[in-house]
Amino acid sequence: MTSPLFSPLTLRGLALRNRIVLSPMLMYMAEEDGRVSDRHFVHYGARALGGTGLIMTEVVAVTPRGRISARDMGLWEDGQVDGLRRVASFLHDCGAALGVQLAHAGRKSQLEGASEAPSAVVFDEGYETPEAMSEAAIRALVQAYVEATHRAVEADVDLIQIHAAHGYLLHSFLCELTNQRQDAYGGSLEGRARLVLEIVEAVRGAWPEDRPLSVRMTALDPHAGGVTEADAEWLALRFRELGVDLLDVTTGNLVPQYTAPVFPGYQVPYAERLRRATGLSVATVGSLAAADLAEELIGNGRADLVCIGRELIRNPNWPIACARRAGVNLELPIPTYARATDAYERGF
Repeated sequence: MTSPLFSPLTLRGLALRNRIVLSPMLMYMAEEDGRVSDRHFVHYGARALGGTGLIMTEVVAVTPRGRISARDMGLWEDGQVDGLRRVASFLHDCGAALGVQLAHAGRKSQLEGASEAPSAVVFDEGYETPEAMSEAAIRALVQAYVEATHRAVEADVDLIQIHAAHGYLLHSFLCELTNQRQDAYGGSLEGRARLVLEIVEAVRGAWPEDRPLSVRMTALDPHAGGVTEADAEWLALRFRELGVDLLDVTTGNLVPQYTAPVFPGYQVPYAERLRRATGLSVATVGSLAAADLAEELIGNGRADLVCIGRELIRNPNWPIACARRAGVNLELPIPTYARATDAYERGF
């Protein structure tokens, strides 16, 4: 029996075994020097053993100052490569791919004295007022993304994603509410988008031609001064011109409260719209926990990948259960796992 959810997908030279993605989720369990911990190894490895096709890391900071917390992963120095390479090797042995989400926290950093942003606009009560970045700091940041990309190559990562959503630094540069600059990185949409476009272009140039590049982008901020649907479409088309292969589409979180309705698949229409506008592959997210919904989204061409978060935390073997429901026999790294997909039986 065929199943859209378990059909392969090729992005440049990367062949994914199915359309299931472990959504990037902060775990706050890295070592304080940004290195991968054994808990990361087990966490990501368990989802690969359970059949997930693409494992996305939590946000990986490109500078120490770009962390959300002191327990965030990083790729700002060479000593952080070995742990990530160990994870990549295990995932590859399980038939899964590893994606790394490069990010800078911006004004949402909770490290004392670390917060920086396009302008000195505080995120919320309890957060520090960020330092407005100088043009020299911006140039250094672009180079930090390039150097992190080189380290991702050394770690044998399969896909890089640039996080430009959820109120972090690059998203805040894009929005009039948080970007009040008067230089080349502010003002018009083209100016506000300059930094993320420079980073995408620089990372694409440093990343091997046969490996895909993704951007997690905001399709809409449901309040004044944020990204509009027209802004997002313009930006997505620019990403395509610069060699982006996959859009991971989300909305909101520029400000603390998310005011739009939330229900299973609530983000899907935004991904559909950008897929139609650009012709790029898209990933969708948002309370996706039902196998039938995931099958429908892929089967009807509404998305190319489904990002599963909480459900894969609850059940690392969710893909095995979905395959059983769809009548698909998976090739599992531990074949004995297949015994758990059948009806319950007593015995050995």
